[in-house]
Amino acid sequence: MWNAHIASNMNFPAPLAVLGFLAACGGLFLALASALIFWVARKPKFARIATFAIAAGAVVYFALLFGFSAGSHETVLAHGQEKYFCEIDCHLAYSVVDAKTQPDGRFVITLRTRFDETTTSPSRPKDAPLTPSPREVRLVDSAGHEYAPISTAGAPLLTPLKPADSYTTQLEFNLPKDVTGLRLLINTLPGWPDHVVIGDENSWLHKKTYFAL
Repeated sequence: MWNAHIASNMNFPAPLAVLGFLAACGGLFLALASALIFWVARKPKFARIATFAIAAGAVVYFALLFGFSAGSHETVLAHGQEKYFCEIDCHLAYSVVDAKTQPDGRFVITLRTRFDETTTSPSRPKDAPLTPSPREVRLVDSAGHEYAPISTAGAPLLTPLKPADSYTTQLEFNLPKDVTGLRLLINTLPGWPDHVVIGDENSWLHKKTYFAL
């Protein structure tokens, strides 16, 4: 489960973030439906109450969303330190195990993906595989320029894992010669729900967790 003492893509308990998002969506639907029904039934007072509930709920939700984004901090992890990804449960951890420049000038990073078996419940089958969500990998330099990998080798990042399994992936980058201050960013491929999930690294204005190189 989510833990405040681990580096992760969340700074808010993931189960609560998911439940909050689902509750907000359900509440919005019910309040809109109620407002429409009351308006058609010519009961404007109740329609206004439903509309006020929508506005109040939106204010509370977005206050929490931007509050946790404002409270986030940019973090840079050293070699060997792990970044967990919490999608309700925080099972998968990533770390950089090697980073070097090849003789041809290309930069190669070896990334380790691990299924932390200590995060599973006793009732979970030990041989049940987990497929990672699609990840986005970028190198970011001191000027903020981003570089995508030009090729990968080893295990693909979408390879399923069982508890206690791990694998490595080699990511190759073609970089300018004068690039400085490189950091690696790996995050869940941004999708629209992530932008409005409280505490998610992909939410609006939220700071990122990088890997030092």
